[in-house]
Amino acid sequence: MKNLVPQLFLSLKTYSKKKFVNDLIAGIIVAIIALPLSIALALASGVSPEQGLYTAIIAGFLVSALGGSRVQIAGPTAAFATIVAGIVAEKGMSGLASATIIAGILLVIMGVLRLGNLVKYIPYTITVGFTAGIAVTIVIGQIKDFFGLTFQHSPIETIDKMKEVGANFHTLNVWAFAVGALALAILIIWPKFIKKIPASLIAVIVAASVVKLCALPVNTIGDLYTISSALPQFHLPDFSLGTVTSVLPNAFTIAILAAIESLLSCVVADEMIGSRHNSNMELIGQGAANAASALFGGIPATGAIARTAANIKNGGTSPVAGMVHAVVLLVVLVFCMPYAALIPMPCIAAILFQVAYNMSGWRTVVKTVKCAPRSDAAVLLVTFILTVFFDLVVAIFAGLLLACVLFIVRTAKDTCAKEVCQKEIHNVGEASCSVLVYEMTGPLFFGSADKLPTLDFEEGKKAIVLQMRAVSSLDITALNSLRGLWQDCKKKDMQLIFSGVNEQPLAVMKKSAFFEEVGAEHFIDCVDDAMLAVCTMKRHTAE
Repeated sequence: MKNLVPQLFLSLKTYSKKKFVNDLIAGIIVAIIALPLSIALALASGVSPEQGLYTAIIAGFLVSALGGSRVQIAGPTAAFATIVAGIVAEKGMSGLASATIIAGILLVIMGVLRLGNLVKYIPYTITVGFTAGIAVTIVIGQIKDFFGLTFQHSPIETIDKMKEVGANFHTLNVWAFAVGALALAILIIWPKFIKKIPASLIAVIVAASVVKLCALPVNTIGDLYTISSALPQFHLPDFSLGTVTSVLPNAFTIAILAAIESLLSCVVADEMIGSRHNSNMELIGQGAANAASALFGGIPATGAIARTAANIKNGGTSPVAGMVHAVVLLVVLVFCMPYAALIPMPCIAAILFQVAYNMSGWRTVVKTVKCAPRSDAAVLLVTFILTVFFDLVVAIFAGLLLACVLFIVRTAKDTCAKEVCQKEIHNVGEASCSVLVYEMTGPLFFGSADKLPTLDFEEGKKAIVLQMRAVSSLDITALNSLRGLWQDCKKKDMQLIFSGVNEQPLAVMKKSAFFEEVGAEHFIDCVDDAMLAVCTMKRHTAE
């Protein structure tokens, strides 16, 4: 368990009154930002408003207390919204709680097994693709509330939602659209003039005031949900074998997404503060936070990049700021939650539109598709399309599979065997020896094993030197091809010399007994020495 120490404990060693004041101010500001977002994301996830606050309070506090980043702020995020909504619609809140707890356990195991660094092996194009795809699904999911539409059905899949929008757009509520447009305008324009007060909070206050004072026929949160200011209650969900088996794929989805998004948020935070997070401790903190959130009525949580950035920009220096943010939200839950009933649904939709826009990274998508190699653009587009039209897990695995296949093809193209020269070596009183020198470049693996030279010249009069100084790695498939080449050389009474074999290929040859089979004398560092050794070997063979 070495190095698995929460960042909070490390930060407190050098903590001071000045740092606490900075963390207190940052925590309060982040809580103000998180309040409308937590409610909006809860509604987008198909759960009640207070469950969003439960998540921000419990997960936000525990990630700060147990995580591996000094400034990470956790809570419900847009990346989970469509996934959670689908799980709730299919398996109910109990199924979601079971899946989230299992996901939390998986995250803790990942952290203990030091798997935090594996996230770096997920290509950037996949991250961009599924993030943009999630943004699109959020927008499509909020069209109904933004325009005040009346649906005949309650679709879950994105395609079905699009069809329902088209079929029922004639039910548009002009007043709802006007309120949504007003809120969206505030979200866009307000930050251009005043940055200290969050635009989302102003949008909520203005929209709620307009609807209430003008008695507009616009749905509010209170019209659709029962608002509770009660503290979260402990509840252990069903963990029968059937339930666990049923929700296990959902648990893997939550765990993978939580790991990816939280560690990406940590990387962004590291760049802003010039520090380094402990990725394995962060996974453990995220796991404990998600399990606890589910046990107390919350939904999945992860590191929130926007809230983390706000924490840094407002002076947050340690995990105490995240804990303050959670405590402030708890106070709001107890004393101010009933007022959330006044928030109009179009305003919630407008907030989520902005969240989706900010997370979409559309400029990055366009730039990657235009400027990146076609293979990278293909991975991005496949991941994006599958995220929107199918499932996030399918999208990630398909993107990874495609990225791996394209990488193999690219790498195989970089491997080549080039005939460098053909020399006649003469020893006094002996017949000359004709030597072919091949220079191998690139990794030798199953995708490039066919690049090895073939024996298509006259038997008994030549030898081959394989210059392998530029071969970085070797796998068993390529080794079997080398063994085949070696056996063909023996049949044709030819010498095969390996020159400048690097550490990894040599280790594979020794482990598979190929080195012993061929003989140490056939492995020579310098290509010139290898050519001179050929005739000596042929003389010994003749004797």
